[in-house]
Parts: sequence; C-alpha cells; structure tokens
Amino acid sequence: MKDFFRTLAAACAVSAALASSATAQQYPSQPIKIIVSLAPGGVADITARAFAAKLGGAGFTAVVENRTGAGGAIGADAAAKSAPDGYTIYMGFHATQSILPHLNAKLPYDPAKDFLPIVFVATSPNVLIVHPSVPAKSPQELVAYIKANPGKLSYGSPGFGSSGHLAGEQFKQLHNLDIAHVHYRGAAPALQDLVAGHVQVMFDIVALTKEQLEGGRVRALAVTSAKREPAIPDVPTMTEAGMPGVEGGPWFGLFAPAGTPRAAIDWLNAQAVKAFSAPDLKQRLTAMGLTIPLGTPEEFGKHVSAETQRWGDVIRKGNIKME
Repeated sequence: MKDFFRTLAAACAVSAALASSATAQQYPSQPIKIIVSLAPGGVADITARAFAAKLGGAGFTAVVENRTGAGGAIGADAAAKSAPDGYTIYMGFHATQSILPHLNAKLPYDPAKDFLPIVFVATSPNVLIVHPSVPAKSPQELVAYIKANPGKLSYGSPGFGSSGHLAGEQFKQLHNLDIAHVHYRGAAPALQDLVAGHVQVMFDIVALTKEQLEGGRVRALAVTSAKREPAIPDVPTMTEAGMPGVEGGPWFGLFAPAGTPRAAIDWLNAQAVKAFSAPDLKQRLTAMGLTIPLGTPEEFGKHVSAETQRWGDVIRKGNIKME
C-alpha cells in the first residue's frame, strides 16, 4: 500500500511539472496589458509603449492602458489587484513603489507585498537648476545665497512626493536651508514657472530640462548621480561639486502582481532586456538623458528596496505629510 501511495504521489508530481511546463510553453497565448499610472507623453508612457511595440514586432500582442490619478496610486492599485497570470503588468516608478508608502498610511496596495519585480527599465538623475537671476554658479554658491536670503527663495517640484520634491528636501536638510517648497501638477508647469522666475530653484529630470538648458533659460549646477550624465556632460556631479549626499532621481521599471508564475516573469524579463538593448531604442532613450540598467528581477528588487529606505529616511526626518 505504501508503494502505491508513493507511486501515486510521484505521478502527481510529474503531472504537475508537465502542466507547469506546458503553461510556460504556451505563454503568452493572449494580449499582454501594460498599465501606466502616469499621463501619456511622459517617460513611463514612452517606455511602456516602446516595449509594447517591440513585443508587437516579435509577433506578440501588447497594449498600454493609462490609468492616472492620486499620484500614480490608482494605476498601481489596479495592477496590484489584477490576476497574477502574466497578462497584466505595471510600469511602476519611484513614487508608487518607494515614496507613497511613507506618505499615505491608507495606500490601497502594498508595493512590497503586492508586486514582483521584472526588470529595471530606465532611470535619470535629477539636475539642480536655477533661474538665471540667481547669482550662483555652483551648489556651494547656491547654499550661501539661500542662507544670505532666508525665506526669500522657493524651489519648485513636479508634485508632492515626487523625486524632485524629495531631492530638494534632501538638499534642504543637509545644509539646513530656509527655502520654501512649491509643488505643481506635473514637471511642465513647474519648469515653466522656474523659467518665468516665479520659483528660483528646482531639481528636475534631465530628459525634461535639456531643452531649457540649451536655450539658456535655466542654469544647471550639478546632477544627482554617481557619474556625469552623458546628455549634459559639462555639468558636474554633486560629489564633484563638493556637495555629496544628494543622490537619486526618478526611475521606472516593470512589475507583475504577486503570485505571477516565475516562468512568465523570466519571459518578460528576457523580452524587455532584448527590447531595450536594441540599438534603435537604446539610442532614442539615452538621447533623452535616460540610463537603461535592465538586469535580473532580483537586481531590480534590491534597487527598489534601497530607494524605499532612502526616501523613507528623508520623509521621516523632514516630517513630511500628505497635504
């Protein structure tokens, strides 16, 4: 009788393995939906649509769905609650995965528990920029100018809890600065007000600032990355400028709902690495000031964890709360 049960258990294990193998071989057998929780035209949307196009060129069907609102939380929540079958994935980013959990105790999803990382798609350092009227040519000179004019300057950001907001807060904390934060509904209006002189300082994404820099409408003082940004090679890093400690910037990557089969995660990772390594797409994105890290799901997961820790520390130290 024992031999019978052993044989039965072995047969069940083999059947399960064969079923899993068959499922993996069949995937994907239907369209893949990529949820983007930011508006069309931004980096999350551009990279998601580029990936969908590459999948289409390889004979697979992928569609992009923009579900905006609540700083990205609406789209992230929809993705988190989708069936974990590999057919709904999410173009997540720094705010929804690493920042909002520290700002919103009632967030309807848990980024650490409800998602699995797939691949690190893109990142860009923030660049510290000022209005030309500000008589500072370096971060040190900016700090001195702000301290000489306490409460008179303000820094703009694309939104409350954005990477630009927290980079500004990090800068403010490190140097004990009296400077106000003004948050906007998006990077474009914030940058417009900086160009107009309504705010004097901003940490903005390189991809969105490059045109204004080239036109001389704003001045760049430093980038918040370990190495210089190829898109603006003459701008030093914060460390090179003698101001270490202000680091980071926006990043974007693909996630799947928790419970998604590993076979689907691996297939999506492989397809994404292939797509974003293609010379045409890589050149297009790097020209925008984006770096394309890619790598394994585990490597991306470590990055997300480190970012969650970093911004959590800044938020707690600054006692930053949702307005």
